[in-house]
Amino acid sequence: MGFMSPELPEVDHKTWPGLPRAERLKVLSRHWVEHGFGTPYAVYLLYLVKCAFYCGGAAYVISLTPGIGGLGDISTWWDEPIVYQKLVVWTLLYEVLGLGCGFGPLTLRFVPPIGGFLWWLRPGTIRLPPWPGKVPLTRGDTRTVADVVLYAGALGSAVWLLTRPGTGDLGLLDEKAAIPLIVLLAVLGLRDKTIFLAARGEQYWLTLFLFFFPYVDMVVGFKLVMLALWWGAATSKLNHHFPYVVAVMMSNSPLIRSEAIKRLMYRDATHDLRPSWIPRLLAHGGTAVEFGVPAYLVFVGGGGPLTWAAIIFMAIFHLHILSTVPMGVPLEWNLFFIFSLFYLFGAHSETGIYDLTSPGILFILVPALVGLPVLGNLKPHLVSFLLSMRYYAGNWATSVWIFQDDATEARLESGLTTSSRLPINQLATLYGPEVADLMMQKGMAWRSMHTHGRALNGLIDRVVGAESGHTIRDGEFVAGVALGWNFGEGHLHDEQLLEAIQSRCGFAEGELRVIVLESQPFHVQRQAYRIHDAAAGLLEEGQVLVADMLERQPWPEDGPDYPVHLTERRMTGAR
Repeated sequence: MGFMSPELPEVDHKTWPGLPRAERLKVLSRHWVEHGFGTPYAVYLLYLVKCAFYCGGAAYVISLTPGIGGLGDISTWWDEPIVYQKLVVWTLLYEVLGLGCGFGPLTLRFVPPIGGFLWWLRPGTIRLPPWPGKVPLTRGDTRTVADVVLYAGALGSAVWLLTRPGTGDLGLLDEKAAIPLIVLLAVLGLRDKTIFLAARGEQYWLTLFLFFFPYVDMVVGFKLVMLALWWGAATSKLNHHFPYVVAVMMSNSPLIRSEAIKRLMYRDATHDLRPSWIPRLLAHGGTAVEFGVPAYLVFVGGGGPLTWAAIIFMAIFHLHILSTVPMGVPLEWNLFFIFSLFYLFGAHSETGIYDLTSPGILFILVPALVGLPVLGNLKPHLVSFLLSMRYYAGNWATSVWIFQDDATEARLESGLTTSSRLPINQLATLYGPEVADLMMQKGMAWRSMHTHGRALNGLIDRVVGAESGHTIRDGEFVAGVALGWNFGEGHLHDEQLLEAIQSRCGFAEGELRVIVLESQPFHVQRQAYRIHDAAAGLLEEGQVLVADMLERQPWPEDGPDYPVHLTERRMTGAR
């Protein structure tokens, strides 16, 4: 691995494209074991600089608050009540601009490395309303001038809120100043779910409502939001998928340089790329930590050595996640958690959950922090994995887009209004076409290392067999170009996006097929899938068993005989 050059397997580029897909995945997944994505050091430096900008920018903006003190006095004001309020607004603004999650090369975004506002300030780009047939004035899938004005208004209202001085005895933000941002994000979310999800509405938008409560209740509400995020993430990891995620993350960690240690994460680094006992132990241990330590901080805490030990322990927990630089790069999100630990449970440990005096706060928090996650875990097709708080647990809705050939994929670039070229073309500009193709396929190997990726590989063979002529792309890459944001949310690149793209590109039957694999419901050990043709519509739907995924390798081995439980089949021309 070099400063600018990626670490990739050595292959014969003349014969490589003609190899069966399974053989290519064997090479790439085995390479992942020891090298991860093979990210150049320059990319890690980029993310490090971005994290510094997030922290420094927050400190600078907050220091401009009248009467609070300058940057040189940060040690005297970092725990002031208004600081956390403004950090929430700053982080929301940072995310909804596209600077946070979903930024840069680890989301296949190279030139430019940012999406977000470059798409959402541009009329003609695709928008995805969550309920176009039910909510008035939300039909259609094209961003209009009105949508751009709404988005610009949301950005402006966030900036305006950051400039507000503190009011009252405690120097808190005037809660009425948050109303424009709350309303505009809600309206935007009904017009385009992508923007609401990018703003991390399940956390930061929800937290804005707590500004309307008295100070003590507001702090208790902040703590309850954090508890729900920890517990939601921990609950989502009570599955068979998470050990695979841990193994993949450890392989990709820039701090683990030993290839021997990385090989220990798998049963057999060559022949059996299922997780060994080590990532399983780390997965289950981490889940226990996310349940137990936050529970102590919220329900016991109160300051003292044990409280500070718990705070430091959880800070190290989040630093570890951050150090692995996971795909999707939720880096600033983890930094926000670390600051929240020291602010809420350290500096404000005297305010405990039992001090809550406004039961009305529960009418806001319980539906969002309990109701939606419960619904999302039982009926995952209805709720985003973000609103369900099923974070980096390996149980995500996903999709694979199967283009007839490279020329068919290239029609996306000419048919869509976007602010970047296709990832393959961005990479070709940087490294040449051969390396670009290998890096794109390395991204597919990352998907294949997870349980759902092993199921998708089998489903791909049901559609096209082991042929090497098709161009196969993860739905995340398509969403990144079409929507300007991708962060593991499979509902952003399912049938709704396919319909929007088809209306613009007009693919003939057989030129583009999409396999959508839904998340696993908490209470059943199977996952639903659907196969669509861009022109012909639904071809097949059914279910795959989690038990089958757990027995398979990252490369397909069954051909068209991958075991499925059919619900409906209208497929023609499939193998």
